[in-house]
Amino acid sequence: MTKRTTRPLRSRITTDGMDRTPHRAFMRAMGLDDDAIAKPMVGVVSMRGETTPCNMTHPAQVEYAKTGIEAAGGTAREFATISVSDGIGMNHEGMKFSLVSRELIADSIEAVVHGHAYDGLIGFGGCDKTLPGVMMGMVRCNVPSVFIYGGAALPGRFGERDLSVLDVYEAVGEVQRGALDEETLALMERACKPTIGACAGQFTANTMAMVAEAMGLTVPNTAMIPGVHSERRGVGIRAGAIVLDAIRGGGPLPRDLVTLASLKNAAAIVAATGGSTNAALHIPAIAHEAGIRFTVDDVAAVFNATPLIGNLRPGGKYHALDVYRIGGSSVVLRALVEAGHIDGGVLTVTGRTLGDEVASAAAPDGEVVRPLSAAISNTGGLAVLKGNLCPDGALLKVAGLKSKQFTGRARVFESEDMAVKAVNGRAYAEGDVIIVRNEGPKGGPGMREMLGLTAVIYGQGMGEKVALITDGRFSGATRGMCIGHASPEAAVGGPLALVEDGDEIAIDGAAGTITLNVGDATLTDRRERWTPPPPNHRAGLLSKYAATVGPSHEGAVTHAGGAVWPESDRL
Repeated sequence: MTKRTTRPLRSRITTDGMDRTPHRAFMRAMGLDDDAIAKPMVGVVSMRGETTPCNMTHPAQVEYAKTGIEAAGGTAREFATISVSDGIGMNHEGMKFSLVSRELIADSIEAVVHGHAYDGLIGFGGCDKTLPGVMMGMVRCNVPSVFIYGGAALPGRFGERDLSVLDVYEAVGEVQRGALDEETLALMERACKPTIGACAGQFTANTMAMVAEAMGLTVPNTAMIPGVHSERRGVGIRAGAIVLDAIRGGGPLPRDLVTLASLKNAAAIVAATGGSTNAALHIPAIAHEAGIRFTVDDVAAVFNATPLIGNLRPGGKYHALDVYRIGGSSVVLRALVEAGHIDGGVLTVTGRTLGDEVASAAAPDGEVVRPLSAAISNTGGLAVLKGNLCPDGALLKVAGLKSKQFTGRARVFESEDMAVKAVNGRAYAEGDVIIVRNEGPKGGPGMREMLGLTAVIYGQGMGEKVALITDGRFSGATRGMCIGHASPEAAVGGPLALVEDGDEIAIDGAAGTITLNVGDATLTDRRERWTPPPPNHRAGLLSKYAATVGPSHEGAVTHAGGAVWPESDRL
């Protein structure tokens, strides 16, 4: 039995002693009395606001968490951070701020938690970058913490089928090719997202919610509870009890949970569910906060060894609600633990092991989640490709692809905007390998996500008749022969910068290769003539980001990692 120890309260640096009289005065101005000031101070961070429906589930859930904290003997201190909607930022300059927002969220959590010396943290995530941003902030601060996903929206209903916003993105392309009328598109627009909450498929938000479960950072088996379900009240209250128990010495810290084993678990659940390619960016970034080097190569090794068992959109048929109905994320986790694809011995925020937490989960239903004996494929739903075009790696979601091989001729665009114009005008052809470059972390800057572009291609009926390669990103909802995160990126002189119209490119998702069929001498000549593109932003946030951000295969991180806070001698 683990011996309980009492952790010193960090907040005492702000509350104890005569010289802290002014500090207590500020607290009293907020309505805190002697009893409240004497208790552990627990921050509760969310993105409550009106920038996106993904986070509009937060207000009520924040109150539940605060209730749980108070009931467990703590004092809750609510604060907020920013969120950039990928949906509303898509396909224009605003998308450059999406990945940057992940760093802003982690930075702002660090600033508030350390600035106010909070003893613990409950962090909510909703829209895509908010989930890894909060987890990164938790790990960076390394105070007792619990992550909570605000939950997905319910899928819409149109005719006889469920649908999500992905269907509307792709329907735009169907209208452009004359396969759908605008009146039907307008009806789909109104039907696809009937409630608040994050997107309903196994896109980035739901993928990262499952990652949080696989890493033990959240209340077990809660990721797939719909955002509008009243069951979430109990999740918030339990989180309050868990974080107070950890503060009092009974539970693990975030860096006790983020280990090499749990990082591999995170990659495994992404592979097993055909999750978002963005996870291969976020998992290394979370590892970086713990001082652990875990690159796309490590992610690739897990992807290659993990069967795909989740029949989930966009590669499959079902949504988060369907996973919830068959028993939640624990169904997937238990199957993977029992098969040895996930280490059940890692700890969770409850202090129990992951294996113990999922031991009583239901077996796979055979449709939404397949048993390992009937896996959809023997390797995961994502593949890391390497070759002379992307020596540091690129990502392809292979789940749902009819063929994992493609060879074609390059059609080069220097930015997403140029590619969008061509695609909307249908100025491309079957067999093209569409190159969209200068959209990486530094080159964009910001590594734009291109669901607007890829969904239109798919809707135009060209999803697997062309390929698309970029140093930018894709949404978790992207499908088709779309390769992103090409590294090194073009703006720093990666081979993607040397591609010219007409070059032959061969892609093999099964073998994990991507090859530019151009001779070495020709490439050497092109490199000697290449000059870096001028920066797109010379001032402001994006220019600061471009100056500090690292390569995508290492998580596109912006600091040295493994931050250690020098605790005061007063504690």
